[in-house]
Amino acid sequence: MRPVPPAKNKDNSSALSRFFGVFRYSKEAINLVWTTDKRLTLILLALTIFAGVIPGAIAYVGKLIVDAVVLAVETDLPADRWMVLKWIGVEAFLIILMAAAQRTLMVSNSLLRALLGQRVNIMILEKAQTLELSHFEDSEFYDKLTRARREASSRPLSLVTKTFGLVQNAITLLTYGWLLIQFSWLAVLGLIVAALPAFFVETYFSGAAFRLFRWQVPETRKRNYLEWLLAREDYVKEVKLFGAGELFLQRYRDIFEKLYAEDKALTLKRGMWGFLLGVLSSIAFYAAYGWIGWSAAIGSITLGGMTMYLLIFKQGQSSIAAMLTSIGKMYEDNLYLSNLYEYLDEPVNKVDGTATSGSKPGDGVRFENVSFTYPGSGKKEGTPALSEINLHLQPGQKLALVGENGSGKTTLIKLLTRLYVPTEGRVLLDGLDLNDWQLEALRDRIGVIFQDFVRYQLKVGENIGVGDVANFEARDQQVAAAEKGMAEPFIDQMELGYETQLGRWFKDGRELSGGEWQKIALSRAFMRKQADILVLDEPTSAMDAEAEARIFDHFREATKQQMAILISHRFSTVRMADQIIVLAKGKMIERGSHEELMQMNGHYAHLFEIQAKGYQ
Repeated sequence: MRPVPPAKNKDNSSALSRFFGVFRYSKEAINLVWTTDKRLTLILLALTIFAGVIPGAIAYVGKLIVDAVVLAVETDLPADRWMVLKWIGVEAFLIILMAAAQRTLMVSNSLLRALLGQRVNIMILEKAQTLELSHFEDSEFYDKLTRARREASSRPLSLVTKTFGLVQNAITLLTYGWLLIQFSWLAVLGLIVAALPAFFVETYFSGAAFRLFRWQVPETRKRNYLEWLLAREDYVKEVKLFGAGELFLQRYRDIFEKLYAEDKALTLKRGMWGFLLGVLSSIAFYAAYGWIGWSAAIGSITLGGMTMYLLIFKQGQSSIAAMLTSIGKMYEDNLYLSNLYEYLDEPVNKVDGTATSGSKPGDGVRFENVSFTYPGSGKKEGTPALSEINLHLQPGQKLALVGENGSGKTTLIKLLTRLYVPTEGRVLLDGLDLNDWQLEALRDRIGVIFQDFVRYQLKVGENIGVGDVANFEARDQQVAAAEKGMAEPFIDQMELGYETQLGRWFKDGRELSGGEWQKIALSRAFMRKQADILVLDEPTSAMDAEAEARIFDHFREATKQQMAILISHRFSTVRMADQIIVLAKGKMIERGSHEELMQMNGHYAHLFEIQAKGYQ
């Protein structure tokens, strides 16, 4: 098991400053709960204060009941007997009020928990929409996101509930202390001192549990991934075919055993110390019990006084323990909230331009001396994914990108769609740098189908409509896009047509073939009527050669007025392009039409001949 070291402190003062510094998230949590539902928060606060006062009143009324019973026995008067019943009635009323307050607190907590869980999840997802693609290609960021999502929805309310609980127990303790100090101030001091060790130990173990949680996140993500491999339909067919199920299941077990061993060791230590300190609290209580009982036996206090002091010492001990536990749990909640706010505070360097049109309308797309290196570990550090790319694509022209895997073809598309910004050089549309374009206006000009396109578990119309969210439900536009994407024939054969649920995740879902899914994705790229740039990244990889030929004959006809960039490994397809660019290791090594490149007898011609031989 990995040891859980104590936090490294230079001195005690720095340890204390770090301890109290963690509580800075309490303010954010309270504000978050308050803005989620002000009325429920006020109800929680009011009932917390009320619930803090009632126990002291109940204890005092209990004393009056015992004293009234003793007096009634001594005097044997009816009036004194009725006084006993009166105080019992008062206590019953207070107990009912207490039960009502506690039940209302439970209901309010439950409602706030649901509202707050939704609010925090929305905050996490809204933040995700502002992040750049580079964030999602970074494993360390995924760890941060996982830490933020785990328990993030429950911790703010837990922190506020603990804060209110601290207030409630403090009020209760003040009423108890006021009553108990009449017996002896040493009893109050003993009450406090006996609870302190448990507080310090619980706080230590809360910090240790949090550090262990952070360490375990990468392993937990691996375990979740193995769970997906074993239980999702897009993975399970291959897992079954290769017989890899038991291999992945054993890895799943191994990760669990590793995590469980770490959690078990910490839990056992926490439980052992909790028991030992519980014994200390019991010794303190029974010492006070003996002291109070002796005082009653020698006549220093009444029998009712003894009953009250025993009750308030026991409950006061519980209140102090609850207060200190609340502080420890608040510390723990703050630690977990630091994960949430660490994620929400993730810096985003994306700068959105303001332009909605270029300075040279009709100039098309230009790459001017563009180089790009992936940040972090996505690529070998310092090795450019693209280097010194220069090209010009005019309106109506078709450009094909050819090259081996890893040559930079998809990276070029990511730069064109501004998913990434060039490390050097610039990309222009209509004479204007893409960085100066308003992002929404820029992407309205581009329709894209990536090789790893999404198979949305939505209805057919919605699957196509997501290509233009402004017209998501526009059926006439969906139909027109499906016609251009050649998906219309098989959609018309479906009983529910565009209302057919696709995929197997939801009821009555219909699964499509790989080629049909690609036609749906191609139709999605045609959804944006205003798009004058179409990008197709291996759009027909799941189709046979005949279907592919039909698609591209149709595609060329449907995009006469549009610029198109095509990535394909099939040279029969790329022949349709006005110009073909050959990439190798991020550099442009050849450029020209099919005929020109064949005459060069270079890398393109070599690859074409190899592929042509496969059809002979």
